Amino acid sequence: MRFLLDTNILIPLEDSRLPLKPSLANFVRLAREHGHQLVYHPASKDDISRDDDAERKRQTFERLAQYTCLESGPSCPWDTSETGPNDAADNAILFALACDAADALVTEDRGIHNKAKNRALGERVYAIQTAEDLLRRLHETTTVQLPNIQNVPLHLLTPELQDKFFTGLRSDYPDFDSWFRRKAREQRKAWLCRDDAGKIGALCIYAHQGGEAINDAGLVLDGTSLKLCTFIVGPSNRGKKIGELFLKAAFRYATFNRLKHIFIHGNVDKQGILFELLTDFGFSEAGTFGNDVVYLKMHPEAPPNDDGSKPFEYCRRYFPHFRYDASVRKFIIPIPLASD
Repeated sequence: MRFLLDTNILIPLEDSRLPLKPSLANFVRLAREHGHQLVYHPASKDDISRDDDAERKRQTFERLAQYTCLESGPSCPWDTSETGPNDAADNAILFALACDAADALVTEDRGIHNKAKNRALGERVYAIQTAEDLLRRLHETTTVQLPNIQNVPLHLLTPELQDKFFTGLRSDYPDFDSWFRRKAREQRKAWLCRDDAGKIGALCIYAHQGGEAINDAGLVLDGTSLKLCTFIVGPSNRGKKIGELFLKAAFRYATFNRLKHIFIHGNVDKQGILFELLTDFGFSEAGTFGNDVVYLKMHPEAPPNDDGSKPFEYCRRYFPHFRYDASVRKFIIPIPLASD
């Protein structure tokens, strides 16, 4: 998205003497981190030039270079002979939004918000808090907490890349090291379990994916999915139900972040136990991707309609959704209180 910043947003950003709202700082961080463009209108230069503080004006002009300035457009038709310079600047900025120079305007100016409503632009003019909330909903994910499972960025594991835990991966995928380092630079994360010696004992690298083919047949899933890129339980952690914990983390994470599918690529000959586990939890084969087999699980946001399957099969396919109609028997088990 492209965000047009009003003058009253630019000046707090560039004047170190003014307190910077946490919501504004977080909005700018999220915008830059996720590739959104921050621009300003030439009329803001006119606003800044009217600042009586010469030093602040000089510093603000110097720092404007880090943002993109919109090209000058046609004169705003809303101005009259009685329009003052401040209102003319506001009109020019709002008119640029009406001409689709940006997706949204960010301003704390109540007057501009009122003008925007009168011009049917109110839904595209955001206060700082609203703009931050929008980007948080778009990009910030909800993490999950499970016993003995850490959620870590890959770059923290790069010093351990030569550990024997990764030997099998390196033999199956010769470019694994370069792939790992590339994904570390992309801020990829993983669920991790360490063994009793503090070494990596199990690892599940995950990512969001959308709009990309997941198999050689060109299958593109609807919406955003959770991709389990690497799912390895080492010998030191086998028999401890770590694989089930990783899947539990995946289901919770997909639920909290509204991801509609979960899928994984893997070598079915070398990871047969894993694929048996995946089948037990509702994954099914969905073609191949190179030398790997693709296993896919639907993870709908809302409970699917009754497909005629038995309650246990319905839960297996669509967990965390389950059936609780009249065909499902319920039991209440009394637990007596311990006596003194």
